[in-house]
Amino acid sequence: MSLLIVLAALGFLMLVAYRGYSVILFAPIAALGAVLLTDPSLVAPMFTGLFMDKMVGFLKLYFPVFLLGAVFGKLIELSGFSKSIVQAAIGLFGPQRAMLSIVLVSGLLTYGGVSLFVVVFAVYPFAAEMFRQSNLPKRLIPATLAVGGFSFTMDALPGTPQIQNIIPTTFFGTDTWAAPVLGILGSLFVLGVGMAYLEWRRRVAARHGEGYGDPATLVNEPAPFAGTTLANAGVAVLPLVLVFVSNKLLTLGIPHWYGAEHSFVPAVLGKAAPVVQEVPKIAAIWAVEGALLVGIATVLVLAWRPVVTQFAEGTKAAIGGALLAAMNTASEYGFGAVIAALPGFMVVANALGAIKDPLLHEAVTVTGLAGVTGSASGGMSIALAAMSETFVANAQAAGIPMEVLHRVASMASGGMDSLPHNGAVITLLMVTGLTHRQAYKDIFAVTIIKTVAVFVVIGIHYATGWV
Repeated sequence: MSLLIVLAALGFLMLVAYRGYSVILFAPIAALGAVLLTDPSLVAPMFTGLFMDKMVGFLKLYFPVFLLGAVFGKLIELSGFSKSIVQAAIGLFGPQRAMLSIVLVSGLLTYGGVSLFVVVFAVYPFAAEMFRQSNLPKRLIPATLAVGGFSFTMDALPGTPQIQNIIPTTFFGTDTWAAPVLGILGSLFVLGVGMAYLEWRRRVAARHGEGYGDPATLVNEPAPFAGTTLANAGVAVLPLVLVFVSNKLLTLGIPHWYGAEHSFVPAVLGKAAPVVQEVPKIAAIWAVEGALLVGIATVLVLAWRPVVTQFAEGTKAAIGGALLAAMNTASEYGFGAVIAALPGFMVVANALGAIKDPLLHEAVTVTGLAGVTGSASGGMSIALAAMSETFVANAQAAGIPMEVLHRVASMASGGMDSLPHNGAVITLLMVTGLTHRQAYKDIFAVTIIKTVAVFVVIGIHYATGWV
């Protein structure tokens, strides 16, 4: 019965997310409903002592990353830099390489720190224009954007400032550059197989005479791109390069500047206890925050005039999006903490514990929970909050470096997360004006490729010992 309660809570949260209801509202309802059915006397203590504690703890650590990432992405959009980068890719690869161009541009923006959601809004108009010029089916645009923005640059490529690559740092004491060889090889696998799949789908459509689509039936079609005065592509890409470089330099420099532990005494009335922080656990977060600040400042310097006129309204939208994204993930984090404290979760944990291999155990656990919650960061947060100590102990016993645990967890979170109820998938389909029936099959193929990539990376590590 305890197991059924846990599964019912997970199933309920997945259902309401699929139906479009707010996870912020229903995550505590699902969690406390499970507590009510297990031990009614624990409902109030679990809510204040566990759910809210974990939820606020997540926001304390990660909300600045969500906020700065959203603002940076919005400024990249307002400045016209994203348009300039896309146009440069069109000139470099030509309209006949529309898919490759969109994949590379989406990947560049994501790896530079732009939010996945901003990438969808910024790149879609140009993707539509390129696909229309090349007479490629519009229904393949979501999968193309998924390969570029939702896969290897989100969680596999070392140094990516996306949240999926940051969360493991606080559990394993690593940084965002963990396991660079495995990350690069995993990225090449996803990019290579993903592009091969998209090209195969393009050829099949061409054989059947399928073009872009009937203009009378297409929805959310952007106006054809007529060209505008844009910044030089080299100038446009500079903020992204500086975010990348700053992240690397700060990752190396922060532990050197602050040491293993830093403390200070607040200047307040009375006797104040010193505030002590373990630097290795937060250095990666500080590095990403600093890098995004550098990127924001660079955009403002390079494109002050076009940005300043829209700054107030544009950043309001970015801040609203950051709040919603962070609160959604934090609610799932609190939900996971409550579920992990119930007897039924121990049944699940013991069942997963039957997987003796440490890396396979971690990969299956993380990608499974990411699939159930429909969130890479949420599923990984649940898994690591509940079982990171077990993962670490098993890895140490097997002589597996923490960097490998980090990379496997990060990549596994981006595996089965993109099921139909995933928020990013729903947003992607909404923006492109397509339905699950029209476009989800190809998105799911990308999901399978991403999931397989995790186990390819695990096999490479065991075969070679590479990190």
